[in-house]
Amino acid sequence: MAFTVIIPARLGSQRLPGKVLLDIAGKPMIQRVYEQASLSDAASVLVATDDERVAEVVRTFGGRVCMTAASHVSGTDRLQEVAAREGLAADALVVNVQGDEPLMPAAVINQLAQNLATSNAAMATLYETTSDLNDILDPNVVKVVTDAEQRALYFSRAPIPWARDDFSAQPPRLPAGVTYKRHLGIYGYRVELLHRFVAWPPAPLELVEKLEQLRVLWHGESIHIEAACEAIPPGIDTEQDLARVRALFL
Repeated sequence: MAFTVIIPARLGSQRLPGKVLLDIAGKPMIQRVYEQASLSDAASVLVATDDERVAEVVRTFGGRVCMTAASHVSGTDRLQEVAAREGLAADALVVNVQGDEPLMPAAVINQLAQNLATSNAAMATLYETTSDLNDILDPNVVKVVTDAEQRALYFSRAPIPWARDDFSAQPPRLPAGVTYKRHLGIYGYRVELLHRFVAWPPAPLELVEKLEQLRVLWHGESIHIEAACEAIPPGIDTEQDLARVRALFL
């Protein structure tokens, strides 16, 4: 099973400007992400960026880089451009690892690629279960419900499934016997889906929820999803996140 890891890396972060180039124990963040992804079974790892400063750093540590347009509105659009520029076959597999996740386990990357390769889905992703009521009710935490065949039925910022009696109580309480699934932001794609995705207009549900994976479900495609085989440490969005990760390398 051959697959490619693509790491989208922009400097335009609002909460932590220039974060992909920030230092983590003597190496820029993007290098940490690249090296971690290289521990997987991927046949190739490359960074997709629209900024020459990022590209130069990647070249300096010996990584592969693909320059992309600055006009992309989503990471998926950037992936599709890379797939086209690299001449990846329609049935090739691509795993998207975010440029702010220097602790992404290699086993999780391999799991996602394997799931995609052995399923008939055009896209795959992962979840972790949670019993934290604050997370379940938090609109910044994306939840997912699945069917019996490990396919995503729906993604939402709302608490799904909605436990009417428990969530309407004051205060809300966690329903017994219900498994809540927190979506994890790592994706695998067949390249042919990427080419179709960028040709589709944003779906109504995608615009409401601000979740681009809903575009795939809207057009009737299956998304394979199962529990991650290892815990995925949080990415880096704030100074506090950065300090926490830096401390792990001391």
